[in-house]
Amino acid sequence: MLTVDFSRFPLAPGDRVLDLGCGAGRHAFECYRRGAQVVALDQNGDEIREVAKWFAAMKEAGEAPAGASATAMEGDALALPFPDDSFDVVIISEVMEHIPDDKGVLAEMVRVLRPGGRIAVTVPRYGPEKICWALSDEYHEVEGGHIRIYRGDELLGKMREAGLEPYGTHHAHGLHSPYWWLKCAFGVDNDKALPVQAYHKLLVWDIMKKPLATRLAERALNPVIGKSFVVYATKPHLPEAPAADEAGAPAEAPEPAARPAARARKTATSSAKASAKSSAKSSAGAAK
Repeated sequence: MLTVDFSRFPLAPGDRVLDLGCGAGRHAFECYRRGAQVVALDQNGDEIREVAKWFAAMKEAGEAPAGASATAMEGDALALPFPDDSFDVVIISEVMEHIPDDKGVLAEMVRVLRPGGRIAVTVPRYGPEKICWALSDEYHEVEGGHIRIYRGDELLGKMREAGLEPYGTHHAHGLHSPYWWLKCAFGVDNDKALPVQAYHKLLVWDIMKKPLATRLAERALNPVIGKSFVVYATKPHLPEAPAADEAGAPAEAPEPAARPAARARKTATSSAKASAKSSAKSSAGAAK
């Protein structure tokens, strides 16, 4: 189940991709299948080990094209272990709502993204998320849980402040909001409630079979109750410095203030020497 729409966020074979906070790896796997050079990073070591196993299985099964590569590693989103401009693409999906210093995360993503590179950010949508919080404290008041609810304009503003240029947004997973409302109403950890079980079967059917009925329903529901808000943005190129011939040749550099005075002293000295030589010649002539 992908939140990023790759028809709006296309990848080219060989693109260097960072899936930040990759979780179970769903977006990293898709990028790998598309021929990218993928780094899946998460602070959860157990999940990273599972992602690494799936990468190996995909390679063994021939699911990734030649030239594609995939690495799974533990890491801190606030101190990424990569040089500046390391990636063509960065994806961070359903992560920023967990991190107190979201501006710090944005700054790190911008740092490792090359100029002209693209970024996809997804977070829970404001309306559906507010309902979840109202129905259940357990939903968000847990270690590592959601600590904020983003309004769309707030997220866009923070991305612009970080130096990114958003170029598109949409909502996703309209079928999933009612499921989470049921989970919150019956207990987040209560998977035995009949309404929760029935709706879960519907979602599994949708994911596995992709029937036309649920695809049409999701398309209609996304603008209204889509569970996720998705933003696509680019990191702008730095303005180039004008070339010397375009800017015009610089005028001859003025001499330092001390030089004219030194030159004047030299001229005066030369004049005095010339005068002295002239007087000496005149005296010699008179003596003869």
